[in-house]
Amino acid sequence: MIIVLIGYMGSGKSSVGKILAKKLNYNLIDLDDYIEDRENASVKEIFKTKGEIYFRKKEAEYLKDLLQLKENTVLALGGGTPCFAGNMEAVLDTESAISVYLKGSLPFLSKKLFKKKAKRPLIAHIETQELMTEFIGKHLFERSQFYSKAQHHIITDDKEKIDIVEDIILELF
Repeated sequence: MIIVLIGYMGSGKSSVGKILAKKLNYNLIDLDDYIEDRENASVKEIFKTKGEIYFRKKEAEYLKDLLQLKENTVLALGGGTPCFAGNMEAVLDTESAISVYLKGSLPFLSKKLFKKKAKRPLIAHIETQELMTEFIGKHLFERSQFYSKAQHHIITDDKEKIDIVEDIILELF
């Protein structure tokens, strides 16, 4: 089985994925890390030197390869992955994959990401909490149609990572 974690940046896909994989004794693959390994460049460098179209093509290619895995795996996608190149449909069409949307509310994600914006190139330039909320709100509006297609939805607001993991396990098993 492949448990595919989707959601907006800051929703916990990578950190929850690590705990979930360990608890279930599954492999863990973070798609962005996988792309960086294969491309020998950071996602930021790929965007800068080869552009977003190249990145999105590679992202879709690598995702489709990973969806063929036969080992039990937790696969954490990038926040934009479900929104491009038919990636969400690929996940849903994969018999061995179960999709889980880690759903954070706009106020929760905005507050959380504002505190850590320096580590996130996409939002590092945003100066106020109000602008952060507006930026994330626009993104969530655009992406929610893709995220909402996930088979399972787990609310993440104000929960500890281990509690989110427990919610996922209860939902799936």
